[in-house]
Amino acid sequence: MSASQPHAIVPLRAEINTTVRVPGSKSVAARALVCAALASGKSSVGNLPTGDDTISMLAGLSLLGAQIETHGNTAVFTSGIDVEQEVPIVIDARLAGTTARFLTAVSALRAGEVVITGEEALRKRPMHDLHQALNDIGLDVSPLNGAGVLPVAVKRGKQKSDRIRIAATTSSQFTTALMLIAPKLPQGLAIVTEGEVVSQSYLDMTVGVQKSFGVTPSEQGEHVFRYEIGDYVGAQYEVEPDASSASYPLAAAAIAGGRVVVSGLRRSSLQGDSAFVEVLVRMGCSVEVSGDDIVLSRSADQALQGITIDMRDMSDLVPTLAVVAAFAQSSTTITGVGFIRNKESDRIGDLAHELRELGVQVDELADGMTVYPAQPHGGVVNTHHDHRIAMSLALIGLVTSGVVINDSHVVSKSWPEYWSMLGGLQ
Repeated sequence: MSASQPHAIVPLRAEINTTVRVPGSKSVAARALVCAALASGKSSVGNLPTGDDTISMLAGLSLLGAQIETHGNTAVFTSGIDVEQEVPIVIDARLAGTTARFLTAVSALRAGEVVITGEEALRKRPMHDLHQALNDIGLDVSPLNGAGVLPVAVKRGKQKSDRIRIAATTSSQFTTALMLIAPKLPQGLAIVTEGEVVSQSYLDMTVGVQKSFGVTPSEQGEHVFRYEIGDYVGAQYEVEPDASSASYPLAAAAIAGGRVVVSGLRRSSLQGDSAFVEVLVRMGCSVEVSGDDIVLSRSADQALQGITIDMRDMSDLVPTLAVVAAFAQSSTTITGVGFIRNKESDRIGDLAHELRELGVQVDELADGMTVYPAQPHGGVVNTHHDHRIAMSLALIGLVTSGVVINDSHVVSKSWPEYWSMLGGLQ
């Protein structure tokens, strides 16, 4: 199958009974790679996921002057970024919002100009709050094709403020980008988040990764992170298994019945998405712990039940939950996630549309959706350039004939081996 061809899902022939090993966490890896690139001394970051986002982050950090050797799924940093480099460079983040946002902030530490750009879908995603915050600090951020979007030119400026306010209602990645560079600014930085924080768990994740590289906020509260001037210290860091990726085999067992073991998932303590297991238990699944492994099962006589849930701290898993919800005996209402309309796709509108194409009734809400019990039918799913729409809606095809995923290559963003994993559930 070529990368651009549609992928037809083969329904399961029997109940699931298998073990799955998921990639390393994409979100944890991105933070660890930036910390390693900003650190003094040698670092290694192991268990890296193989997806496009990790590749674009490594490429961007290399362009910024970090000396990186890759050995399998481990990146060894023999030296960090050279912030005194003056040669202009261009970083193409492709479709990786994390790479674009984190490296925009990192590039603002550099003497020479860096242009941050990406593919068309990324150039439409919101960047305004981050760009404005960097300018307010005194760093030099200049739009090249309209304010608040990519491409943008970035370089060092004279710091004029050591306290910055940033809206917390659009993306935790804006706040994280500032957290990552805060100890490297001449005056340090206090970051004050305004409004209701989306994805608080991702900010906690950032602090957890920073601690492994020797940086700790001097003040940490519900709406403030203060960092004094300090250095990241080289470390040997192992990325924990990706709880977001784990949601798909877990959901497969919930939908189809049977038993799946996800290797090492208990170690995924930095990720809010690790709580998805408990969501499935609420819906009628059973879970047990075996060492570092999580075992999730659902017997044929245990029907799934709908729930009402605020998913703001597990927002990436809204598509996964919506698919599981279609197989429950009562409706499921997901709230708290209005901000996911600005992800790789409109993860409320586009997801609802594609679910309806497969026979699932969905009501869109301002901050989420209600999914009703359904008997889905086959159909062609358009991915809207979104790996999570592709991976979640494919699960319907495990128990429904005729489900086809267009642009199936989008899964390479986070899990290039996804289709092999799904086929291996047989």
